Amino acid sequence: MADCLSSLKTGLLAGLFFSFATTANAAFPQTPPEPFDQSALESTVDIQSAGHLVLFSPVREIRDEIRSENMARLPVQGKGQLFEIARDASLEEARAHYYQRLSSGGASILFECSGMACGRSNVWANQIFQQSRLLGRDATQDYLVAATTDDDGQQWLTLVYTVTRGNLREYVWVEHLAVGFGAAIPGYTVGDGPLQGPIIVPWSGGITFQFDWSADDRRTLNEWAKGDAQVVLASFTEPEAGETLEKALARSREAAESLASLLGKTGVSGSQIRIVPVGPAVKLNDPARQGNRVEIVVIKR
Repeated sequence: MADCLSSLKTGLLAGLFFSFATTANAAFPQTPPEPFDQSALESTVDIQSAGHLVLFSPVREIRDEIRSENMARLPVQGKGQLFEIARDASLEEARAHYYQRLSSGGASILFECSGMACGRSNVWANQIFQQSRLLGRDATQDYLVAATTDDDGQQWLTLVYTVTRGNLREYVWVEHLAVGFGAAIPGYTVGDGPLQGPIIVPWSGGITFQFDWSADDRRTLNEWAKGDAQVVLASFTEPEAGETLEKALARSREAAESLASLLGKTGVSGSQIRIVPVGPAVKLNDPARQGNRVEIVVIKR
């Protein structure tokens, strides 16, 4: 049991959080955007979750369930901060401040809404952010979510929610989150930046492995891997009947090692390759990312 738990911990941490930035004095996006100078920090919440809810469209509540046309539960690590805006300042100034900081930092605004178009403030405050101080007027709320990728290939999300309460006090809630490896952010495509992929390679077999990927994908990978780029092979498995987690992770690693051997014959150096055996420990909602597969991501240095 101890070995199994150790394998689970290794698979989850390596598969989800292997590249979180931890440098205390780093600039955005490694740290949250600079706070609005006419606001006071009230509280900070550490956020670490394998399935943190992030909305990319207005929220609805149907039969006590949160509904949104575009939402995701993502592996993240970061923090949420609650600020009260000074009485001689305004929400408009605070929103403009964060919008400018995100834009100048190279972030892409994936979704934003204002007023009643966002949905009910009660749902945002109590069910999404779990911050009762954010319960305010539906007509005086705003929300945006932005994504960016740092020079090391780490993807980040920043959520900013502003609201006016019934007593006219105004608040800003900011979540700044490092997104776990292998997670796809809806509406955000990493193209020519430091992180490229994933290329999804389904596999089958056991003692020997067969990989189902096209010549175009192989050429693309070779192009991405030129120079000293790091090639990450995250290997996923579907659990088999009666199979322990330890065996599933071992099978996951064997598949990735077999693919790494093939890549070595096509010009990708073994020193560039990093294997992350995820096994069945992480489930993604994307229908294209299911079953036994290796997801290849290239990180430029």
